[in-house]
Amino acid sequence: MQSDLFPGIRLWMKRDDLLHPEVSGNKFRKLKYPLLALSGQPLVLSMGGLWSNHLHALAHALQLRGWPGRFLVRAHAGMDSAMLADCRALGMQLVYVSREDYRRLRQEPDFWRQYAQLDGGLTEAVWLPEGGSAASALHGVAELVPELEQELGFLPDHVWLAAGTGATAAGVLAGMRGRGQVTAVASFPNAAYLQQEIMQLLGQAGYPEYQNFQLLSDFHHGGYARISPELTEFCKKFYASTGIPTEPVYTGKMLYALHQLCLNGFVPPGQTVVAVHTGGMQGVRGFPGWASF
Repeated sequence: MQSDLFPGIRLWMKRDDLLHPEVSGNKFRKLKYPLLALSGQPLVLSMGGLWSNHLHALAHALQLRGWPGRFLVRAHAGMDSAMLADCRALGMQLVYVSREDYRRLRQEPDFWRQYAQLDGGLTEAVWLPEGGSAASALHGVAELVPELEQELGFLPDHVWLAAGTGATAAGVLAGMRGRGQVTAVASFPNAAYLQQEIMQLLGQAGYPEYQNFQLLSDFHHGGYARISPELTEFCKKFYASTGIPTEPVYTGKMLYALHQLCLNGFVPPGQTVVAVHTGGMQGVRGFPGWASF
């Protein structure tokens, strides 16, 4: 990919936003093995916010399998978004939970079970963590790396991606098997803890705690649902230069960080870099005017 926005490097973009029309990006990869492991007629529970890409992708995947989903949403009753409307239209049950209960869902491994009452002929209740970050999710993400090697004919020096829960970064690390360098750009402030989360996920999934990794936590532009004029202007320029659309929550921030660090020489000249487009384009509906980029 040729662009003056990234001077000195040879850059490719892995278009995981094109994997599937609805279950795209890293969500497609993270859901693959957790869902393949299920049988019968399970009730699948998970959690997310008003604009959760994970819940949106999971709703489509469950609807394709004919399985019901019960989604625990961090919001007040009556709050809505285009993403939640899609989930309801796909037959998913939405349960609004308080911030306190949402915190407990994150911190207490069995707290979700109070929401797991079975109805009708359902055979079991199954929990998928926030963002789909189960240990088995890493196996699907790891498959990205041999795809890169086949498509490029070589392994790149660097792989860059955005980070929310850290599972995608952990999966790419697993696929790289200690080779090259993986850089994750956190999409929210105070994200240093992700370093430990990523190592824990690797261990839980049976991989070594690879150290060819760095986490950048200063490019969040204020947080998940926040953007800056600088980010907006950069993404406009990126689209004009490449024709590739981005969203401002994940991939846009990652590319902005790569752009800035290319300008100051953080990435050595001549390096081969793959930036992963992790999808989530349906989320731009929460940012009026963004879809026109």
